[in-house]
Amino acid sequence: MEKMKGYLAEWSLFEKVWVTVFTGITVYLYFAFEDTLLGLVSSISGMLCVVLVAKGKVSNYFFGIVQTVTYGYIAYSYGLYGESMLNWIFYFPMQFIGIWLWMKHYKKKEDSTQGENVYVKRLTLKGWAIVIGLFAVGALVYAELLTLLSAQQVRIDSMAVVLSVIAQILMVQRYAEQWVIWILVNVLTITLWVITLVQTGGNDWNMVIMWTAFLVNSVYGYVNWLKLSKLQKVNE
Repeated sequence: MEKMKGYLAEWSLFEKVWVTVFTGITVYLYFAFEDTLLGLVSSISGMLCVVLVAKGKVSNYFFGIVQTVTYGYIAYSYGLYGESMLNWIFYFPMQFIGIWLWMKHYKKKEDSTQGENVYVKRLTLKGWAIVIGLFAVGALVYAELLTLLSAQQVRIDSMAVVLSVIAQILMVQRYAEQWVIWILVNVLTITLWVITLVQTGGNDWNMVIMWTAFLVNSVYGYVNWLKLSKLQKVNE
């Protein structure tokens, strides 16, 4: 019990409210719209994953494993092949790579400023130029592939997928700027799911709530990681 209290003490009021509110909405939608159990599991595991990333906790990857497997299947069932491939082929193995890379830069408890586990890095102007170039080329190429596969919402899906790949790479490398990319990813993916659910008559609205929660968390994560970066410089 004392260990649990100590763990919860590391959570800010915002984080506790964020998890409670979005979990409550997710559970409500599960019953109100007769959502799938898989959608409920995917949403809750995804929300726990992203809030733990924002806190700089290595444990985020364990929830990420569950979320990538379940979400990939849901996306596939709606013909969102870009989202499905992204999660099964890229995100899933990246969870294990993330665990390995973050553990290599694991903080001792006495060095931790806000309960985080890892040291934060910042992206340079050259790094931003590389990111923008990769996005432009990758989105065009991937859109062509999705068109050949007769996927749904090709343009939005391709941009969201390529940005997600870039953001995930920045994440395992511990760059604070990952959150700027995640904000764009979340806006695109919310749009993607709303259009898809309206057009197909699907009832997996938990996906929209999950990505909305991700968007809120991305803004918080960026603010938090900038704060952690400043604190780390002061303590160097």
